[in-house]
Amino acid sequence: MENLPERQNPNAHVRASDVDRDRVIEVLRDSLMTGRLDQDEHAERLEQVLNAKTLGELEPITHDLVVPGQTAGASSAAATGQSVVPIEPPANPDDNGDFVVGIFGGGERSGRWRVKRKTTAICVFGGYDLDMTDAVFEGREVVVRAFAIFGGVDITVPDGVQVRNHGVGIFGGFGGWGGGGDIDPNAPTVVLKGLALFGGVGGQPSSKRHRNRGKGGGHHGGHHSH
Repeated sequence: MENLPERQNPNAHVRASDVDRDRVIEVLRDSLMTGRLDQDEHAERLEQVLNAKTLGELEPITHDLVVPGQTAGASSAAATGQSVVPIEPPANPDDNGDFVVGIFGGGERSGRWRVKRKTTAICVFGGYDLDMTDAVFEGREVVVRAFAIFGGVDITVPDGVQVRNHGVGIFGGFGGWGGGGDIDPNAPTVVLKGLALFGGVGGQPSSKRHRNRGKGGGHHGGHHSH
């Protein structure tokens, strides 16, 4: 019985906060840049961060990445500085969700709006346009849950932002991509989830959207059906 492992973190049962998750995400970004993690491992561990509820669940995610005595995220911050995409913590930590609806109509978010950590967009026989080009992100990892039923959701992200797709299309299309050049390791990541049923959910980088608009393209280009 003397070899039983000790509980290393006495606060393992404490609920994880957004600040705690951001700290782990910083370590993962640093590890990706230095080659400790490849892209697939990085994406897998980011998903674990999103699903973690307690400090005890967060701790194992970086147990093999943190070098004793090294400040988390130090090398990435020193090498590249801050992201050009603004990231600011929410004024109210409990207000981390947003909800938008387009039913038999449309709507949009654009300009200097704040992207919450969790945004749910539901469109039924309608459309919604989430243009994040000039937005402020309230976390390094934000989740957009998009549900398009005979409708569409368009998402535009700033250049350098990574988009990860975990959605499903049934008699419709579901997909989005970020980038617009090289991915900025300090920029936020947008995780796209949800369902497109006889509709479409699409995303694109800001540079591509604005180029298309200059040629006569308009809003909701990703889900138009003629």
